Amino acid sequence: MRQELMSLPKGLAEEVSRNLVMVAQLIDEEPDKAYEYSRIALRLASRVAAVREAAGFAAYATQKYSEALAEFRAARRMSGGVELWPVMADCERGMGRPERALAMAGEPEVQKLDKAGQVEMRLVAAGARRDMDQLDAAIVTLQSPELASGAVHPWTARLRYAYADALLAAGRESEARDWFAKALEADKDGVTDASDRLAELDGVEFVDAFDDSDDEGVEGAIDEVDDEDDVDGGVELRDGDIDDEIDEVDDIEDGDDR
Repeated sequence: MRQELMSLPKGLAEEVSRNLVMVAQLIDEEPDKAYEYSRIALRLASRVAAVREAAGFAAYATQKYSEALAEFRAARRMSGGVELWPVMADCERGMGRPERALAMAGEPEVQKLDKAGQVEMRLVAAGARRDMDQLDAAIVTLQSPELASGAVHPWTARLRYAYADALLAAGRESEARDWFAKALEADKDGVTDASDRLAELDGVEFVDAFDDSDDEGVEGAIDEVDDEDDVDGGVELRDGDIDDEIDEVDDIEDGDDR
């Protein structure tokens, strides 16, 4: 991305960079705002592959799958890479076309993906099988050397979780519990809700310590004290991912300052 932005006039490159930084910062927590910034960057530099890619991810995060797919295709034409192949296939799923996602899983592009990309493609293919009510096929799709490996990679927790979820959907609860536990073991960053799924399978119920009904009970007790003891005042209850691109943008701006 750095080289692409350097081809733009300095002022324009800086403006595009600022908008891409905002996309990266907001896409996880405030995807709608990230989408707005991506549209600004797109209007400013639609011929930059990184801008089209960022616009695609922002659209994807807001479930605008048709728009996301168009942006990913444009970015791929510009860059010539295959890294976006899995997310493009998932866009097909989002548009209600799981059969197209499955077809993409069998294309030569998949063999050009790195290991993380191939695992991602496997997850998408399994999801497409589930979309088509092919549970057993989804389970088989996820069975792989990567799933069987005891090594932990950034994608391990999600792969194990998807396998556990497919097993549970197929009624294989005992196996599903084991794999949710394995997913939790690998999930150091909390990217899944494996702990909640395990608790649910074990029949554990969580009680909200700040339940509104409890507050009402406390307030009622306070009112009774006020009435009986004529106490003034009372008790006051008090309510108690593009990261690399950001670094590159910073380098560009630092270089411009120099």
